[in-house]
Amino acid sequence: MENRTKFFKKEEVDKKWYVIDAENKVLGRLATRIAAILQGKNKPEYTPNNDCGDYVIVTNCEKVVLTGKKLDEKKYYRHSGYLGNLKVKTAGEILRKNPEFLIKQAVKGMLPKNKLGKRMLKKLKVYAGPEHPHQAQKPEVIDL
Repeated sequence: MENRTKFFKKEEVDKKWYVIDAENKVLGRLATRIAAILQGKNKPEYTPNNDCGDYVIVTNCEKVVLTGKKLDEKKYYRHSGYLGNLKVKTAGEILRKNPEFLIKQAVKGMLPKNKLGKRMLKKLKVYAGPEHPHQAQKPEVIDL
């Protein structure tokens, strides 16, 4: 019985760095691809109970595209815990003020909701402009 599934430990998997340009990309489709890379589902060494994914750098996130009427109608909610303190912002407002938040929230919703998912989200680096400070890691460019 040598045909057993090999489960890899996180030390056995080499982590790579990838750069994704979000200019003119649809937010949801971009987020699904990023989530798969962060989880390691694009590798043959994928193990669901280990963090074997790669690092992802997203640039030009202020130029991401939302389809339909989502810029005006999609809402993001925050609550402080006090009565009457529900804060509501549309996707258009967030895209103008804090475009990194949109991509992080979209990817966060597609990752596991546990400690492993939080660890995976830390490997996502999002920048509004085309520049990023991770040139020393020699990231590969991915065209989605």
